[in-house]
Amino acid sequence: MSVVSVRVPRELKEKMQKYRDKINWSEEIRRFIENKILEAERENTLSRLEELINQLPTVPRGTAASYVREDRDSN
Repeated sequence: MSVVSVRVPRELKEKMQKYRDKINWSEEIRRFIENKILEAERENTLSRLEELINQLPTVPRGTAASYVREDRDSN
C-alpha cells in the first residue's frame, strides 16, 4: 500500500482526534477517495458514450414508423 499525506486545518485535526476511538479516519478517507474515483469513472464513461452516440448516423424523421408500417403490411 502507498502513503498519501493530507493537510487539514489544525481545528479539524483536533476534532478528528476527539473521535479517533470511534472513527477509523484512514478507512473513511480511503472509502471517500474510492467513491470519488468511481464517480469520475462513471462521468468519463458517460462522456464517451455521448460522443459515440453523437457519431451515429442520423435517419430521416418517420423512418421507424415507416418500418413498423411496412412490417405490419407484410403480415
